[in-house]
Amino acid sequence: MDTQRFVEYRRRVVSAVSRAIVGKDEAIEKVLICYVCGGHVLLEDVPGTGKTMLLRAFARAIGGTFSRVQFTPDLQPSDLTGINFFSQKTGEFQFRPGPLFHDVILADEVNRATPRTQASLLEAMEERQISVDGSTWPLGSRFMVMATQNPLESYGTFPLPEAQVDRFFMRLALGYMNREEELSVLTRRDTVDIISGIDQAVTDGDTAYIRENYRQVSVSGEVAGYLMDLVEATRGGEFACGVSTRGAIALYKAVQASAALSGRDYALPEDIRRMAPCVLAHRVAAGAGLKRADAEAKLNHLIDRIPVPVEGAV
Repeated sequence: MDTQRFVEYRRRVVSAVSRAIVGKDEAIEKVLICYVCGGHVLLEDVPGTGKTMLLRAFARAIGGTFSRVQFTPDLQPSDLTGINFFSQKTGEFQFRPGPLFHDVILADEVNRATPRTQASLLEAMEERQISVDGSTWPLGSRFMVMATQNPLESYGTFPLPEAQVDRFFMRLALGYMNREEELSVLTRRDTVDIISGIDQAVTDGDTAYIRENYRQVSVSGEVAGYLMDLVEATRGGEFACGVSTRGAIALYKAVQASAALSGRDYALPEDIRRMAPCVLAHRVAAGAGLKRADAEAKLNHLIDRIPVPVEGAV
């Protein structure tokens, strides 16, 4: 594999998106890792931190189309997938595709929609196809969903069950910018204008190469064992529910993609420590009465306790 091609791919995408989103290169790169691995993102953050702008800029950087859907209690599955309607002009039923037929989807405040609508979104994420009235349409290779949740408000929401949250590849949070970064945003031109000036940074051929070859990154037995030590530790008494096999596979892929985009054809324990919090934290349950932030704190404490393989062994 050409490691320099991976580094250049990461540089182009992150550089393009960071023109609109200041000081969030780490979050941008993790979204890129999700995209490379064919996963989806759950973004939990307070309003106004740039979630929509991040995904708009990311869609332009990869050359994809963008659609934002505001989830509300009256949103129906057909509002996402599309409908068959009778055309009086042709005298036949015609399919009108919904927003899920775009490449990059922002499912804003996904927990405000009913479970039935949430399920239709998760089905498209998992199957990468949409079925309406017995007909099936495949979704594009660029298809990726970023669903958002506001962690401060729970009134009138339908929280995603743990089994559905597990289907998201990563859970991220942007957080606030520092003082200097926020001042630079206040004094610059409008972010919408900046995003409209972002051109496609990578070709479809580049993306195909990256997706086909990142799995060539070698993971030594010691590093893989370290990964499994961490996964198995979550299945003990500290958590009400540990990491699933789907979660272990997701972490393995994220580690390979992280190493490749860093210019290496081998994985290190540092890749696991970097990826584990965002890939695993939403897949564990701390127990009754405890919030997800508690589970994340316990997971970080667990990561610090697991012995890291020494350099010679890796």
